[in-house]
Amino acid sequence: MALFGNAHTIDQGQAQQDYARLLGHGEQVHAAYLLIRDTILFTDRRLILVDKQGITGKKVEYHSIPYRSITHFAVETAGTFDLDAELKIWVSGTSTPIEKTFTKGVDIYEVQAILTQFVAR
Repeated sequence: MALFGNAHTIDQGQAQQDYARLLGHGEQVHAAYLLIRDTILFTDRRLILVDKQGITGKKVEYHSIPYRSITHFAVETAGTFDLDAELKIWVSGTSTPIEKTFTKGVDIYEVQAILTQFVAR
C-alpha cells in the first residue's frame, strides 16, 4: 500500500532507534507510521514529520510540532469504497491543515487517541 502513498504502522521500538538523534533526553516514541519515504512519529512531547526530499531522499526535513501548537484535529475513517482513513491537523498560526492518509489497516482510532492524550493536556 505504500506505493499508493498511504501510511502504515511501523515498529515504535525501531523508530525509537532509527530517530534517536532527533529525540530529546527521555523522549519516547509512542507510535510511528511510514508513508513511502516519509515518516510520522508521535512522541510523548511532539509530533515529528520526517520529509525525505529529492530523487535520492538524502535531503531530509524534520518538522517538529509541539502538541501545544495543535489547535484541533480531525480523523475520517475508511469507508466501503474509500479504503483510506485521513488525519487533518491544524497548527496555530496556519489556516490550512496538515493532511495525512492512512491505509485501512491502520487503526485511525488509535491515532486519534494518541492525539487526544497529548493535545488535551
